[in-house]
Amino acid sequence: MENSAKSDHLLLLINPKSSKGKAHKIATYISTCLAKKNIPFISFENKWPDQINEYKEAWVIGGDGTLNYFLNFYKDVNIPIAIFKGGTGNDFACKLYGDINIEQQIDLVLSADQKFVDAGKCNGQVFINGIGIGFDGEVLQSINAIRWIGGHLGYYLAVLKQIFSFKELSMQIGYDNEKISAYFLLTLICNSSRMGGGFMVSPESKLDDGLLNVILCKPLKVTRRLRYLPVIEKGNHLSADYITQLTAAQINITCNKIVPLQIDGELVKASVFNITVMPKRYLFKY
Repeated sequence: MENSAKSDHLLLLINPKSSKGKAHKIATYISTCLAKKNIPFISFENKWPDQINEYKEAWVIGGDGTLNYFLNFYKDVNIPIAIFKGGTGNDFACKLYGDINIEQQIDLVLSADQKFVDAGKCNGQVFINGIGIGFDGEVLQSINAIRWIGGHLGYYLAVLKQIFSFKELSMQIGYDNEKISAYFLLTLICNSSRMGGGFMVSPESKLDDGLLNVILCKPLKVTRRLRYLPVIEKGNHLSADYITQLTAAQINITCNKIVPLQIDGELVKASVFNITVMPKRYLFKY
């Protein structure tokens, strides 16, 4: 297809392994809807194209991990993006589109204005939702062991396991010429408000303010961890005495050992984390 023709086409990018084929089924439905509307499109599933900026828009069908892969694979993407809920958690799609159904989202995306959205970068890897160091990384490792459950329930069960076993980490955190050295149970750096399939970990995060929200949780005994899990899930924790929230454009974190990190639901390990915001990096339609 010539580039001039591509510029009229929507691009559908599908994760074939996402949530037991959920993304494939959603993509089939979207394709049918677009065909009925006589809207030209082209879809890729098993092998994505090397370049996409010549297309009109990119519609990504998958979960948070699929979107994270997309943003890191197409580092120079400059066309408008939409994300459809084809994964297990779908936190970023829920942030943008709420609980509307697929048909409603198609109509919304087709008519919506494009808006700039911030992103972050940690040790060179792009993220759009957020990252969690230590506790969140251990939770993700537990989720991988029970991946067949998935979604909010899988995340909840993995969190419960770590509530009883996780030991707080010693960290040095630098931001905006300030430094903090302490032990923390939770260390979250958020661009968006949701993680873990619906946990409102950073309810005050904004997608276009040019800042990342840092949520720090002091050490808690197991009984208090159990008590406050539902509070954190609902986003009612920011005023608690065990929580510190701050905003920054650049954060540097050093741990005294290699620890697991979840970045948009993907697992990596390191001991030093250099994190920066990328203001108004992407265009999303929502």
